[in-house]
Amino acid sequence: MDSAVDTAAHACSFPEGTSVSSPNRTLIVYVDVDDMLIRSVGSKRIPIVPAIEHVRRLHATGAELYCWSSGGGEYARASAQEVGIEQCFRAFLPKPHLLLDDQPVADWKLCIELHPLSIHDQDAIDYWQQIATRMMS
Repeated sequence: MDSAVDTAAHACSFPEGTSVSSPNRTLIVYVDVDDMLIRSVGSKRIPIVPAIEHVRRLHATGAELYCWSSGGGEYARASAQEVGIEQCFRAFLPKPHLLLDDQPVADWKLCIELHPLSIHDQDAIDYWQQIATRMMS
């Protein structure tokens, strides 16, 4: 294992010898805009600096990031651009109105959902450990 991230990811039953940024090991992250990256108060938009810095750190560690919003893909792109992190995202998407899947999202073992207030001081290692714990439950 080449890092603590690999150790945690390995607990999720990923193949030995692949790096955390290989296609079958990359941490995929969907990031919302409103009240995650930007808070709106009346007509004023206030960047949420800790969340923006968190996105930058995840990007730097090789996470694959997607920015989405119920306001649409262009709104997501413009918002990311506004706070200086457009380059961190692979794509900008609207939030879906309908999700067709054979499993409820709550049953996705490889997916965790976090509130913006719970990301303080967490990193990819923490997320892989949470995913590993979820897989073992």
